Amino acid sequence: MDQGESIIEGAIAADGLRLDKALAEASGLSRERVKALLSEGRITLAGSPVEQASLKPAAGTRFRITVPAAIAAKAEAQDIPLSIVFEDDFLIIVDKPAGLVVHPAAGNLDGTLVNALLHHCRGRLSGIGGVARPGIVHRIDKDTSGLLVVAKTDAAHEGLARQFADHSIERAYRAIVAGHPLPVAGTVRGAIARSTSDRKKMALIPDGPDRTRGKHAVTHYRTLQTLDGAALIECRLETGRTHQVRVHMSSIGHALLGDPVYGRTPSRLRPILSKLDFHRQALHAMELGFVHPVTGEDIRFTSPLPADLAALIGELAN
Repeated sequence: MDQGESIIEGAIAADGLRLDKALAEASGLSRERVKALLSEGRITLAGSPVEQASLKPAAGTRFRITVPAAIAAKAEAQDIPLSIVFEDDFLIIVDKPAGLVVHPAAGNLDGTLVNALLHHCRGRLSGIGGVARPGIVHRIDKDTSGLLVVAKTDAAHEGLARQFADHSIERAYRAIVAGHPLPVAGTVRGAIARSTSDRKKMALIPDGPDRTRGKHAVTHYRTLQTLDGAALIECRLETGRTHQVRVHMSSIGHALLGDPVYGRTPSRLRPILSKLDFHRQALHAMELGFVHPVTGEDIRFTSPLPADLAALIGELAN
């Protein structure tokens, strides 16, 4: 158990209750809090991780909830430079650098994108994400660079959330993977869930209507450039799950270079990464397109490859 975490244990009180409702009644947590903890893989039933809030477990089923340490009640505004791609009265699109955490959490209580946005927007962000995540509709990993849309108003937040939910948001990534994918273009399908052995890691699990956890995920990839022992690929997402590109590409034997969690960089390529001082997964959120949630305008943005990825491609292309 991590420092500051607490454990709530007990048993489901009655048959026929949705899991989120049953756990809220048994634990004293709100249903929204329970749903968030389910999605983070912090709840088990009868010793097995579970993520589906709609399950109806039998009375007497034992549960365990791991509640993370509390963070600051409200994120503070901080004057942190931002690369703004687009901004109006309703939303803002940021080109996030690698290394910047999106929102405060245990271990990263400040210095985040949210802290920077609170300063830049003078507090005018959607409140739907709560005091720790104002305006945040979606996230990209700390060590992934690229485009992120943030809502300034609740109407914009709700409109964007609907588009993410129905998978109509256009998102394309650039990644450098180990080896040369065969076929050179294809589709990876498979549900993604929290790993049962490491809550901070995601895993591919069997998909299907009878699964009790995880979310259906689809990634379309194509090779853009063959490199020395690696390839530059484009990944277009039908769905947007945590670590989706990293998990899916690793599952077909082509993990992202520099990824410390889902793959090992081939030994002959390690000296190149060391030479360039490259210490992150080679992943960039390059394209973002959607219907403006207030004006109805079709908008699309592209972010150029950051210098560290361009340098890695240049080195591997020689």
